[in-house]
Amino acid sequence: MSATIQCISPVDGSVYVDRPTATEAEIEAALARARAAQKAWRKVPVAERAKRVLGLVDAMKAQGNRIGEELAWQMGRPIRYGQGELRGLEERTRYMAGIAEEALAPVVPKDVRPGFERYVLREPVGIVFTIAPWNYPYLTTVNSVVPALIAGNAVILKHAAQTLLVGDRFQDAFDRIGLPEGLFQHLVLSHDQSTRIIAGGHVNHVAFTGSVAGGRAIERACAGTFTTCGLELGGKDPAYVMADANLPFAVENLVDGAFFNSGQCCCGIERIYVHESLYDRFVKDAVDLTAKYVLGSPLSGDTTLGPMARTNLADVVRRQTAEAIAAGAKPHLDPKAFPENRDGSPYLAPQILTGVTHGMTVMTEESFGPVVGIMKVKDDDEAIRLMNDSPYGLTASIWTEDVAAAKRVGDAVETGTVYMNRCDYLDPGLVWTGVKDTGRGAALSAIGYEALTRPKSYHLRLSTT
Repeated sequence: MSATIQCISPVDGSVYVDRPTATEAEIEAALARARAAQKAWRKVPVAERAKRVLGLVDAMKAQGNRIGEELAWQMGRPIRYGQGELRGLEERTRYMAGIAEEALAPVVPKDVRPGFERYVLREPVGIVFTIAPWNYPYLTTVNSVVPALIAGNAVILKHAAQTLLVGDRFQDAFDRIGLPEGLFQHLVLSHDQSTRIIAGGHVNHVAFTGSVAGGRAIERACAGTFTTCGLELGGKDPAYVMADANLPFAVENLVDGAFFNSGQCCCGIERIYVHESLYDRFVKDAVDLTAKYVLGSPLSGDTTLGPMARTNLADVVRRQTAEAIAAGAKPHLDPKAFPENRDGSPYLAPQILTGVTHGMTVMTEESFGPVVGIMKVKDDDEAIRLMNDSPYGLTASIWTEDVAAAKRVGDAVETGTVYMNRCDYLDPGLVWTGVKDTGRGAALSAIGYEALTRPKSYHLRLSTT
């Protein structure tokens, strides 16, 4: 008898989606269909594969209104922002399709050897197993699914319980554009079923976005199977506001980077270091701007800050905030000013803390919610030391008018991406990667195709040579 996977809506605590998990027979059949479809698909020219997959954009746009409302119910994003992910989906899909022929072209050694033909092909790995999270459910999925298909692979998608319907929307879109049957399949799976698929060697590459604990579980499942994996895990992304920063611009963007999506962003801003000459003004302006957020039902057009996806996640932020305040941190926003803020619920008011130290979990452990700590620093060396004092390394942003200074500081920061005067954004032309406990592997850009293919060398010698 199958178990069930439920999405409990943060809007009102109701069961929004209730699905049985796939049976073992259904999983076996899905894998067989994927293997069969991939054998034919890999023979389709790259340009044709890219053109076919590019149809995803219009097929998703056709579902736009439905997508925005479903996201509000599933994970709490305000409906006014509901279709925002489709813009990123389009940008990334078009970019990866546009570079496919060049990125997947044979590699030919520069040294010509008469009588020989030598080159390296980029062969698809086979079946890519994408395990996607709920926080940016369309964007995190497209990062691996689109290039995997264009590279000639089949894809099995397991989406998070909180956003099961996103998997359905991808299935609907690919079915609508006539992708070969079995080439893309969304399966409702439990964690145990996913582990068994990986540990059984039934797939060739796993693309996982989620927690550090989840990433370790994926690595353990892959052990001994020679299945490769790409892991985009936790983050505690810092920002450094230098003395010459454009203060209003930095405040506007960093507040948005900290609180958009209720702080539930892999590369959201979770800690800010401000040069002492700007510190007081930065804090005041950031507090004033954050106080304008409207916490409420994501179904309301007035809401700018929806509930967190689950109450237990909100409780983590509440605990970190309470611990920091008890240890001497100063909260700058009164939760009572946000009438929808309620203990024991996913509705959580935003909070800015000063007087924080790295002895507090709010500055060292992932919060993944609407709280940010701000610390005063005297110079670049102190900022760099604090930015690197973390087990994570996904992104870091530097706010300055001096490009050379941004490069100098960026060179010293242990991170996957360095931003200057922006944050919380993925450029599909640049590789998306992390260091330390943030994981390993690469997505997007030409480099992202390398994880989804394997090199195959051809050394052809003429018999008369």
